[in-house]
Formats: sequence, C-alpha cells, structure tokens
Amino acid sequence: MLSIFQRLPWLHRLLIGFASALITFALFFLPEPHTLIDETNNYEIGKPYALTVKPRQLSPSITLPDSVGLNWQSHTVGSGESAAILFQRLGLSSRQLYQLTSTNKEIEKQLSRLKPGDVLEFGFDVEGELIELRRPQSAFETFVITKTAQGFESQLATKDVIYQYNYAEASISSNFWNAGRSAGLTANQIMELAGIFGWDIDFALDIRKDDHFQLLYQEQVVEGEVIGRGKIIAATFKNQGDTFTAILDEKTGNYFDQNGRAMKKAFLRSPLDFRRVTSNFNPTRRHPVTGQVRAHRGTDYAAPVGTPIWAAGDGVVEKSGYNKFNGNYVFIRHSNTYMTKYLHLQKRKVKTGQRVKQGQTIGTLGGTGRVTGPHLHYEFLVNGVHKNPRTVKLPQSKSLSGSAKTTFIANAEIKLAKLERYSELLYTN
Repeated sequence: MLSIFQRLPWLHRLLIGFASALITFALFFLPEPHTLIDETNNYEIGKPYALTVKPRQLSPSITLPDSVGLNWQSHTVGSGESAAILFQRLGLSSRQLYQLTSTNKEIEKQLSRLKPGDVLEFGFDVEGELIELRRPQSAFETFVITKTAQGFESQLATKDVIYQYNYAEASISSNFWNAGRSAGLTANQIMELAGIFGWDIDFALDIRKDDHFQLLYQEQVVEGEVIGRGKIIAATFKNQGDTFTAILDEKTGNYFDQNGRAMKKAFLRSPLDFRRVTSNFNPTRRHPVTGQVRAHRGTDYAAPVGTPIWAAGDGVVEKSGYNKFNGNYVFIRHSNTYMTKYLHLQKRKVKTGQRVKQGQTIGTLGGTGRVTGPHLHYEFLVNGVHKNPRTVKLPQSKSLSGSAKTTFIANAEIKLAKLERYSELLYTN
C-alpha cells in the first residue's frame, strides 16, 4: 500500500520537502536567540532608549523637522571679534565661512557686520557638521541659515506679535520719577508720559504731592510671553487741581485731548530734563542760589553743571553772547510775539542768527555771570512782557477737524472708558 506521502501530487511533495530542508537548516546552523541580544547595553523592557540617526545617510526624499537632533552652541560676540574668529574658535574652516558668505548678499551682510553683544547659534549634527546657523534679530525675528542638498539658504524667521492692553496709575508722594517706577513703568514709559504732557506741565518744578496719573498702554506678546511695551494709548494727569487728558490718534501717531485739540504746543513748559533738576518737588520755588522766596522775572532751575538746555520752541537765535551779569546767554525769538531767554550757561551750543528746533540743545547749565551757584535762569516774554511759563496760554499745533475729528472723538470715548474700567478693576480687586 502506498504511503500517504506517495499518494500526494508531485508539486505538494516538492513543497513539503523544501520546507523540511529549511527547518533542518534553522535547527542546526542558525545561532541561539539569546546570542542576538547586545547584553553589554543591559536593555530593559518598557524603558526608552536613544536611537542614533545620521541625517546624511537618510534618503534625500525624507524631510527632517527643523533642528531635530542638532547639537547647539551659542556664542556672544565680544569686542573686536569677527565671524572669522568665531568660526576658528569652533573649529570651522575659513573655506566654510567663505562658502556661507558667498551664498547670497544677505548672509554676507549678517556675518560681516557683527557687533559686540550679538549672539550666534550654531547647530551641528552628530558628525560635527554645521547644519544651521541662527542670528536672533529681536524677540520675534531670527535670521536663519540652513544647509540643504544644494548648499545653503537663508530666511528671516518671524513669530507672531500680539498686542494687549495693560494699565498703571500712581499718586505722587516724593517725585514723579519715583511714582512712575512704583507703578511698574519703565524708564522709557516715564519719559514718554512726561513728553506727552510736557507742553502743559513743568515736570521740573510744578509737580506736587498727591498729583495723580493713570495710563493705558500696549504690551507686545510673543508665544504668551511679554517681550516689550508699546505706545501709551490714553492717559490722564492731575496736577495742582488741573486734569489733563491725552489720547493717541493711531492714524497720525500724535496725541490729542478728548476734544481733538493737539497736546503739542509751540513751547515746552520746561527747557531741560526734569530728571536732572536738583529737586523737582519744590512748592515754595525758592531761589536755588539765595534760598529766598521772592517773585522775579524768570524761573530758576538748579541742576548739575553740564545739564543740556533745550530750546523751548522753534525760532531764530537773536543773540548768543556773554556779559558779566548774564554770563553765557542765549536769546531766541520765536515770532514777533514770543521770546525766550537762557542765562548763566556753562557753554553755548548755538550762534547768533542760527535757526533752532524745539527740544534742540542750545547750551549746558553752568554758573557763569553774577551768581553764587550753578543754575539756569529762564525767561518767557510775550510782546516784551515777562510771563509765567507754566500758566501762560500757548499757541497749539494743528488740531483735528472735520470727519477726522469726529472719528477721533468716538474712538477717544472708547479708550477713556477702557481706562476707567481698568481703574475700577484695580480697586475692586
């Protein structure tokens, strides 16, 4: 009787024989399974282990995510350092630097114009080859050089900047600067606030205890982090019983009051930086030299020698000279109506007949002439008559009119309502 195997078709017998041969080979010639494990690494089930990948050995059709697997080194440019010195320090060749700078003009400009304090970030792969180079431009912009299959390419990578509102307020107990700092304002914001109201308030002499300010301002936010402060949107300042209001007009970039009248005037109330005044909290206005409280034809500012003195408004220097009473002095005619005088200067920075702009430095504070101590004597004349520079009515810059005024007033009401709402929230919390 034929066996079952012999009764099978010949093709089936052939396949069974081939399978039997494979099993016999596996049993006698393949290594034991445990010998296939690298026991020197002591791998354990359930634990993650790093996988070494060499990007250059991958298929060119595969695109890796940005900066995956790169080893980053950050270097700050020191005094006298160049890109060539940094490359040499990192072991990169001058040939590679040339290859980068000759790729395009933007890369050449970025690497040839380094300044002390600039930061360069180098990204290397596992074989130590430079794959990416970054130069941050700001908190939201970075110049990026990337190696590709064709060489190098560059781009300016940007992050979205979101603007949000924030609020600050303070009452003055010692001086305006300290009040601003206690409210969390930056130095630039304090000066910006003084600049907005500087045509109405003499911040050097006319700040008083219990004066109060509040402001709504922008903050710049990138990826949930505040990276900077933007413009002041709206503000009020109460000074000696008077309240001044300023709102930003985004279209012009200028500030106007709630009725569309320009905050900017033809003259500054104070012709020098209030931060430099010896005391900007001086209700009695004592003379800085004699210490007496008496009315006289001008205003005196005691400040360090060398403090810059500004032109209060646009005009022409009628006289820049010296005599034994006034010392170094400058007279500026602003029109047929207005004249300002600046006495006892250490140095004069302008000449007779010279045209000057508001805020331009015309000299420095000193103690020349008949004085017993350094100070600036400042006079403001209207049709030849001395006036108090704080209270005199000043001509304004061009105010808004027509549809621009109507639109501004409507927007101003919204901004002032936000200012008031933030103030209420501050006190309810």
